[in-house]
Amino acid sequence: MKLDRRTVLGGAAALLAAPIMTTPARADARRQALVDSSLESARKILTGKDYPDAAKYIEGARGVLIVPELVQGGLIFGLAGGRGTLMARTQPKDWSPPAFYAMGSGSVGLQIGAKVSEVVFIIKTEKGLQAILDHKFKFGAEAGVALAVIGIGVEGATTAAGGADIIAFASSLGLFAGASLEGSFIDPDNDWNALYYGSNNANTRTIVMDRRFTNPGAEPIRQFMAKW
Repeated sequence: MKLDRRTVLGGAAALLAAPIMTTPARADARRQALVDSSLESARKILTGKDYPDAAKYIEGARGVLIVPELVQGGLIFGLAGGRGTLMARTQPKDWSPPAFYAMGSGSVGLQIGAKVSEVVFIIKTEKGLQAILDHKFKFGAEAGVALAVIGIGVEGATTAAGGADIIAFASSLGLFAGASLEGSFIDPDNDWNALYYGSNNANTRTIVMDRRFTNPGAEPIRQFMAKW
């Protein structure tokens, strides 16, 4: 069979394009791993015996932000970093697909060792949800948005959570004297959203509020959250 110039060039272009086409699959594995880790953290904290109040507070909540691994460490300068997923609920047992967030902080003070935390933020009020959706959110600095922290390795009391807009349940390993979630920030990661949902129009609002995008890999965590 005689090959014309167009056929040869087309075949060469396809070969050159092949390595590029595999890149999103590798990238999506990172995002799917975070979604899967978020499911495990949600299962541990929302149904575990160490957090008896978590299930009570998730009832009627407007949203949940799950950070499976928040790493804090340093001697004088404390730094923190992690990624998480945000889900919102408009009616009972109907949770949105997850949107991706980055979390971090920087502080100066007497801090020893390092700490790795799992944190589940239960967003009780519409005010708390909108504050997180609207812009980069800094805990302790947002006017009118109250945070309470409860959990193993983090000081807090259930009595302080009654009027809070956002309640953080945290499990921590290691020493990190003087550190807390106050001053930490969360920021939407729309680059990750676009890669996971396959569209540049995928952002926190179009995913969480408008429900315009979905991914089959997010169904297990949605089904788990549908318990509430």
